[in-house]
Amino acid sequence: MRDVDIVDIEAWLDMQGLSGASETLLVNGFCERCLAAGIRLERANAFVDTLHPIYEGRVFLWRREGELEKPIIEYGSSQMGESAENWQNSTFFHLLQIGEDELRQRIDMIDTPAFRHLVTLKTEGCTDYLALINRFSSEGTIGEMDCFYSSWVTDDPQGFKDADLAALRRLVRGLGLAIKCASLTRIVRTLADVYLGRDAATRVLAGRMNRGSAERIEAVLWYSDLRDYTRISDAAAPDAIIPMLNDYAEAVISSIQEAGGDVLKLIGDGTLAIFTDGDSATACTAALKAQKQLRRRLAVLNETREAAGQPATNVYLGVHIGEVFYGNIGSDTRLDFTVVGPAVNEVSRIASMCRSVDQDILISESFAAALPAELRTKLVCVGRFALRGVGRAQELFTLDPAIIRRL
Repeated sequence: MRDVDIVDIEAWLDMQGLSGASETLLVNGFCERCLAAGIRLERANAFVDTLHPIYEGRVFLWRREGELEKPIIEYGSSQMGESAENWQNSTFFHLLQIGEDELRQRIDMIDTPAFRHLVTLKTEGCTDYLALINRFSSEGTIGEMDCFYSSWVTDDPQGFKDADLAALRRLVRGLGLAIKCASLTRIVRTLADVYLGRDAATRVLAGRMNRGSAERIEAVLWYSDLRDYTRISDAAAPDAIIPMLNDYAEAVISSIQEAGGDVLKLIGDGTLAIFTDGDSATACTAALKAQKQLRRRLAVLNETREAAGQPATNVYLGVHIGEVFYGNIGSDTRLDFTVVGPAVNEVSRIASMCRSVDQDILISESFAAALPAELRTKLVCVGRFALRGVGRAQELFTLDPAIIRRL
């Protein structure tokens, strides 16, 4: 590879990194340019750990012969199961164990390569293999994302030339930096989505970070919590509480999100969410659809937990509609993007009334009035109640069982 080709690829990496190109585009473009400049790459893998509640990291794959069915693989924990076995049998694990950053093997000259994946490469006609680890400093490390890993394979009968190896060692640093930039952007979006909720995350990442930056909106409000949670948590083993909360939170959150709602807060066993898509009737209908999905999930979940001898419960739910302030509240150094206002207090009071009237769901007057007429006729009035901290008494409604079949 000529120096001018190296400089051109470095300039391309700089531009792509600054423009926010995806990891797949970076890996594909890099390999194609190396191939065009004379390095006979047959395949390449690049991967980096990340911060994600499910995946430990992502692998980006390239093959010279056409597109791959799966150019990206998201892998689970390297501490258990098949992922752990694959990791511990990899060249990269070996390099980390011995404190080295590079491994090259002329696999065509070795009868039986020391690593399983190198044996596979040899049987597929590959001749030379190079693994590189580009380490980050402690200041540049986030979670487990402390290295950029890459491997490069050729089927050239002569293997990699010395000039090819020198070029790859030089160029991969720039590729690693560009992929790290893309991965950090992805991490920021993931953290915002996971901890703020999708809509709040979008607003914050668009620049809505100033304290007091809030707008007045009309929203359908959802507040739910677990029936008899205090009694169950007092009786259950300490290590059973978090799995139980996770099981029920998964059912609640999945139901809300599938119906187009946004979860704003998890407060112990409680969940505060909003529905804002469309007009009032549409948002109210979406909340009832989420309720329907939740009841289905709870039936399956409770059957599974009871069969396993684990405590099972139900979810109390209050729904309401009203004006709220939606935005940043807190101090200069600790902000919460949430909703506040009398309507928020009111929906929590409505949810708390479920225990008193022995109903799984209670619906406010204003929510009932906003429903489409065909759904409103399926509500049953539970009574008129004075809610604690709310200035006026109001009628509360619940669902006629027939509504479940109509939503």
